[in-house]
Amino acid sequence: LLQLQDTYSRSGTACLTGEELGDFVQNLDEIESKDRVADPCWQVKWHLGKLIKKMMLRSFEENISAVNGDRSQLLPRADEEPQGPVRRIAAHLTGSSSKRNSASPHIDSSPRRGRGQKIHSWESSRRGHSFLHNVELQNGELVVPQTGFYYIYSQTYFRFRENENEDSGLLAQIRNPRQLVQYVYKLTNYPEPILLMKSARTSCWSKKAEYGLYSIYQGGVFQLKREDRIFVSVSNSDIVDMDKEASFFGAFMI
Repeated sequence: LLQLQDTYSRSGTACLTGEELGDFVQNLDEIESKDRVADPCWQVKWHLGKLIKKMMLRSFEENISAVNGDRSQLLPRADEEPQGPVRRIAAHLTGSSSKRNSASPHIDSSPRRGRGQKIHSWESSRRGHSFLHNVELQNGELVVPQTGFYYIYSQTYFRFRENENEDSGLLAQIRNPRQLVQYVYKLTNYPEPILLMKSARTSCWSKKAEYGLYSIYQGGVFQLKREDRIFVSVSNSDIVDMDKEASFFGAFMI
């Protein structure tokens, strides 16, 4: 039995090593004959060669498909129009140093939409740090020119200064803690504005301090559609200070 196993093992090895397998696979269809079809050793090599060719063809097709996919991502199709330069959209609006406190007209004290009072007068020229690039400003609202994702940010500066002519009773009432809130809204075709962000804090400053100073900043990424509008509203508009370095509002497309 051991001799038979050894004989068959040697004959099977000789069947695969009797000639160069690579040459056999390449000439697989040319060397087929009646005598070889009847040879068990040739049948084993023939089926093995067919399997190798099939696997090589499949691997080749997968590699070609992957290369074509990468090329289609890098190169434009023949029927596609070449895209122009990327349109950059950005805006940074600042407060006006000449417009401060409750007597200034920069805040809408009787809003019809949303909470708080909308800040409708921003410095949009290239004076200082403000600018508009492919964006319009209308009545304190930034008009979105293109659908996409935008980073929106805003900071509001609250500043209270005591009036020395006020009596102590009124002064004590003013120095009571206040809730300072900043809202960022989005206007769409929907009748009511949609609140995007809200930040709040409760102020509490010493009566001996010359000023009560607080600032609120917030920012986030939002998906906006073309013709949407965004604006900022605040509480306690009478103590908002529109200093250009302290109160600002902006957005840019990412």
